[in-house]
Amino acid sequence: MSSPDSPLLPVLSPIAISEMTTRSGKVFNDGKADINMNSPGKNGRAEKSDRIFYIVFASLVLDLLAFTVILPLLPGLLDHYSQNDSSGLYNVLKNSVSGFRSLVGAPDNARWNSVLFGGVIGSLFSLLQFLTSPIIGAASDVYGRRPLMILCMIGIATSYLIWAVSNSFLTFVIARIVGGISKGNVSLSTAIVTDVSSPQKRGKGMALIGVAFSIGFVFGPSIGAGISILTKADDAAVAYMIPALFSLTLALADLIFIYVFLEETLPTNKRLQSKNVLSHAIEYINPVSLFKFSSVKKLSATESSKVQSLGAIYFIYLFIYSGLEFTLPFLMHDRFSYTSVQQGRMFFFLGFVMALVQGGYTRRISPGKESKIASHGILILMPSFVMMAYASSTWFMYLALTLFSFASATVVPCLTTLVSTYGGDNEKGTIMGIFRSLGALARAFGPFWASAVYWSFGPNACYIQGALILLLPMYQIYKQVKAETKRSTFM
Repeated sequence: MSSPDSPLLPVLSPIAISEMTTRSGKVFNDGKADINMNSPGKNGRAEKSDRIFYIVFASLVLDLLAFTVILPLLPGLLDHYSQNDSSGLYNVLKNSVSGFRSLVGAPDNARWNSVLFGGVIGSLFSLLQFLTSPIIGAASDVYGRRPLMILCMIGIATSYLIWAVSNSFLTFVIARIVGGISKGNVSLSTAIVTDVSSPQKRGKGMALIGVAFSIGFVFGPSIGAGISILTKADDAAVAYMIPALFSLTLALADLIFIYVFLEETLPTNKRLQSKNVLSHAIEYINPVSLFKFSSVKKLSATESSKVQSLGAIYFIYLFIYSGLEFTLPFLMHDRFSYTSVQQGRMFFFLGFVMALVQGGYTRRISPGKESKIASHGILILMPSFVMMAYASSTWFMYLALTLFSFASATVVPCLTTLVSTYGGDNEKGTIMGIFRSLGALARAFGPFWASAVYWSFGPNACYIQGALILLLPMYQIYKQVKAETKRSTFM
């Protein structure tokens, strides 16, 4: 919920327009401005990094508002395509979902069928990000961040255009596929923040990315719900055309914004010289290679071990987190009879708490404290899951959700900051792409695991098991904290 890999949620901080509209830097022979982070003056470098932070932040807010508009509309869209699909794909996928539902013992009703159906589409989107994020990141190490960012935004805008004319479910799925393939802008954003930030300011940049996600996932669905109310009409095509055109407008505005204001942050002399990105595509998407970070060459044996450990911690954490997050609406409905409106209020509460944590705490974490804070987040998440398993009153559940929000606002930003410190300047895109790819893989399969446990063994077993499995990443990160403490003692 809090990170580049989270589906949820802080409130919009004031952004100084003058900071976003001031351009500086030298011009390379391709005519594009480049950030000169070696220019004299500590204050000058700090101002440049801050300006890039806010440009990335504003771009992600536009992107995520457009991306999340569809979330409250998805059940209605699926209902529309169930009655108006000439391609036959809807029935094929429906039968597959029904088979999974029967296998895990989920109840056969329209509400949960829609949730599971949406989960399948969400998993498809995550799988596509798993395949493309490391390739896009590696390509940015060779060709620069700016051209790849523009290319991603063109793809995202194209996906909304296809959605706007999707008169069949097949066309709608194609739109989601194009969007999933193009969604490398998030990992590129983390690479850009890494390019321009000092170790002291990198945490602030990663926290701002988390804030952008939080804004998008709080306000985007509300906008989508508002559009659905204002555009009720007999013509079912309006159900998807108007929100799709709204998302397309935001995507085009984001594309123009990036083209005008985003400067290249990876100078030509710091780029990876190899041009054979596609020839290494299999290595980039091979899960074994990803967990080993094999594509990152400039790592010592010790550094490689630490990066692999961070990747494993991130994957296990997000696998559990995304799975239990997916089952949370089931739990709230079954135990407290929550309606869709009440569910929306619950997620808004999560976003508000995360806003307070990210805006007032996460962005102020001192360099070198990231492992410790991430361990605290995971440690807090475990009793949160136990409390959810046995909560019999809403106030106790909301106490658990408060702890849940703290973990959401701290763990992923801290892990992202940690992994961004490794590798050479010309491999940051590859590292961040691989890292995000591992998160996408976790999000693709986490909901299936959690749904199976939830419906087969009950919510108590599901949440308790999740809390116990978190002991694995907790132990791994504890070892890192212990090693860092020992090293700082001898320094």
